[in-house]
Amino acid sequence: MSLPSSSIANRPRALLIGCGDVGMRLLPILVKTHKVYVLTTQETKKSLLRRMGAVPIVGNLDQRQTLRKIAHLAPYVIHLAPPNQEGPKDLRTKNLLHTLSQGGKTQRFIYVSTSGVYGDCKGDFVSETRTLAPTSPRGQRRMDAENQLRAWAIHHRVQVSILRVPGIYASNRLPIERLNSGTPALKHEEDVFTNHIHADDLARIILYAFYRALPQRVLNASDSSWLKMGEYFDLVAKSFALPSPKRVTFEELRTQVSPQMLSFMKESRRLQNDRLKELGFEFLYPTVEDFLSQQKKSQASLF
Repeated sequence: MSLPSSSIANRPRALLIGCGDVGMRLLPILVKTHKVYVLTTQETKKSLLRRMGAVPIVGNLDQRQTLRKIAHLAPYVIHLAPPNQEGPKDLRTKNLLHTLSQGGKTQRFIYVSTSGVYGDCKGDFVSETRTLAPTSPRGQRRMDAENQLRAWAIHHRVQVSILRVPGIYASNRLPIERLNSGTPALKHEEDVFTNHIHADDLARIILYAFYRALPQRVLNASDSSWLKMGEYFDLVAKSFALPSPKRVTFEELRTQVSPQMLSFMKESRRLQNDRLKELGFEFLYPTVEDFLSQQKKSQASLF
């Protein structure tokens, strides 16, 4: 995508709420066209953010009084921070929207949500129009955040885009440790369909949505592969010459993985990403297999 150019003095202001792995991939691109402010809870990250061309602001979404500086700061906001870890409501997004309402400056808002808001779809194909039915507390909090944003955007006349994101992977976000530890996977007949997106592609989707998404639009930010979870583990294992995980029943697996991982294994869906075509988006890695194949070629070229 060709980005608009602008002089430093005339660059519009953008505010990133949270800047983890995906945010750090997005930031080097966004600073070329915008004066970027980053809300972070980490004092130790300030020098790194400055070196990357951003203006760090230390604040905590759990503490509304620390957010005053961002109220009047920027017309463009990208919300990457996760919800609080407990309860059915996203209180962090509530605090953020309350603060931004005081400034009345926001024009464009991108929210990175989760495909977990759909709940268990029994392996069905899932478009953005499907009724939300989250079964996990984290999915319920994300649905609450989406509902807050929709109501807030209408009231304050803000253009909001919601990206529903599945499992994020990258070279540093593969289940290598799980495979090395010998953690089993579900038998094929009990296994669930999972969806994936490479972290670099997600950063680019956010940018495309930032410039091109229709107002009040929801998009599934997923690649074009539908893999059962065990198939995903097998692909990674084969690529790294690791043993494939043993297959067990759900009841057998119940005592061998964390409650959070078990909750992922209760939800099966195949996300449809047709709306990404509205943005003119093209994947770097259309499937997990494409990424692993390219990585293998890159490694081979070093020898």
